[in-house]
Amino acid sequence: MGSVIAYETKAGKRLYRIVYRRPDHRQTSERGFTRRRDAELRLAEVELGKAKGEYVNPADAREDVASIATGWLSAREHVMKPSSYRAIRSAWETHVQPRWGARQVGGVRHSEVQEWVSELARTKSATTVLRAYGVLAAVLDVAVKDRRVSRNVARGVALPRKVPKSKPYLTHQQVQTLSDAAAHPTLVLFLAYTGLRWGEATALRVRHVDTLRRRVSVEENAVMVGAVIHVGTPKTHETRSVPYPEFLALPIAKLCEGKGRDELLFGDGRMHMRLPNSRDGWFSAAVNRVLEVEAKAEAAAKVRGEQEPARMPRVTPHDLRHTAASLAISSGANVKAVQRMLGHASASMTLDTYADLFDDDLDGVAVALDDARRAAVVAKVLPRD
Repeated sequence: MGSVIAYETKAGKRLYRIVYRRPDHRQTSERGFTRRRDAELRLAEVELGKAKGEYVNPADAREDVASIATGWLSAREHVMKPSSYRAIRSAWETHVQPRWGARQVGGVRHSEVQEWVSELARTKSATTVLRAYGVLAAVLDVAVKDRRVSRNVARGVALPRKVPKSKPYLTHQQVQTLSDAAAHPTLVLFLAYTGLRWGEATALRVRHVDTLRRRVSVEENAVMVGAVIHVGTPKTHETRSVPYPEFLALPIAKLCEGKGRDELLFGDGRMHMRLPNSRDGWFSAAVNRVLEVEAKAEAAAKVRGEQEPARMPRVTPHDLRHTAASLAISSGANVKAVQRMLGHASASMTLDTYADLFDDDLDGVAVALDDARRAAVVAKVLPRD
């Protein structure tokens, strides 16, 4: 057991210090307690921590957050995909380091973290806030595991909720219209009917195409990080086989003509196609052309007093992935098939992402239950003789 010892400062003020042995049996002390009771409570806390194996050396708690974050970021760089690592690195440099980098881990307070999160939420999106908070909380988790602090004070703060945005879904006709207006029509159709991510589609090589079974093997992913395209494994790190409709067989076969097995399917075969600029890229130009034509048709319908035609929503290349899910589900595909096509980790993830597409199935459940009830109780409602 340790001891509580009273002492006087040069100014004659009476204070208390505690003396005890750390788990490594070295003697140490903590001073500056104004009341004997405070010193006794701290000593009891130390002894309890030693007994539970949760003792924290006050000297270790003086390590600054930036020092711990350096090692944490370095470890993440080698296990995360470049695009994901770039996002957390940016969050650290932009939001976390300026506020917390120089702070001692033992001096961070729960209320301060809550205040910081609330301040960010006033001007930043929920995604940005959650990512920045996640970086700080993960760094403090390391401090807990290193026994620099006894608990992570960042855990348990109130966080903003991400409000899911409505997903734009195109009809078969709208996909065809967009394809006809695009500089790369086959790529537009392919994205809309296979659900591949942009990086997965543009990383396909001729050898990944099975023209007999009309399938592509998704084995690589080409993601642009900054100005550099990084080629790695798909998002889930697993390869998958995805079918494409028969009407795409001839266009895809033409893309393969004159190319070697290791050349890229889309583009010139050598350089990965870059994601088109969202403002003035070829995809955005195609969307604008379609919307302009539809706006004229809508104006003409108003003049004639006719019903206005449905307009195509403004979409991005990634939105064609949502369209693929919508078209597959509306054609009768079950959720497990859609999961495999999209490369989701689980069917529950597919259901969570596209729950709105299964509303018709819910109506079908109600109808089936009604029919079942009528069949089950019909004998009881018949009149008796």
